[in-house]
Amino acid sequence: MSSNEKIKADLLDDINQQLRKFSTRNVLFQQNIAQSMGLVHTDLKTADILNETGPLTAGEISQITGLSTGSVTALLDRLEHAGFIKREKDPNDRRKVIIVPIKEQQDLIKARYSSISKTTKEYCQRYDEKELKLILQFTTDITHIIEEEINKVRT
Repeated sequence: MSSNEKIKADLLDDINQQLRKFSTRNVLFQQNIAQSMGLVHTDLKTADILNETGPLTAGEISQITGLSTGSVTALLDRLEHAGFIKREKDPNDRRKVIIVPIKEQQDLIKARYSSISKTTKEYCQRYDEKELKLILQFTTDITHIIEEEINKVRT
């Protein structure tokens, strides 16, 4: 292995290590945000998913989260009780129930992230447009890789 290959291999190992560290800190941050709102981590992330996707059925939430339908029902009961969602009849199929995020509560969630959003934007000001595009592409690609890995774990 040449010295350039060794340097690259070491950098790749360092990136993987930092991504794991980032992931762990992110989970801890999410847990603390959820707890500060009187929620559990999975409930908060499900509310985030609904904010990202818009209304979904309980079955769709089960598929996205990997939770059993029974667990999703309990989770939705908690979110509904806390005022984060409402259940509505599907106008196209009255047998189905659609889970709808409540905008005001979504705004409350967004507000809990305002500090880290502000700090991250301030930090990223040091990068030029080309570097920011690279960072955006990297984080987008890593998100897709994680989604693929989630699917591998489930099968």
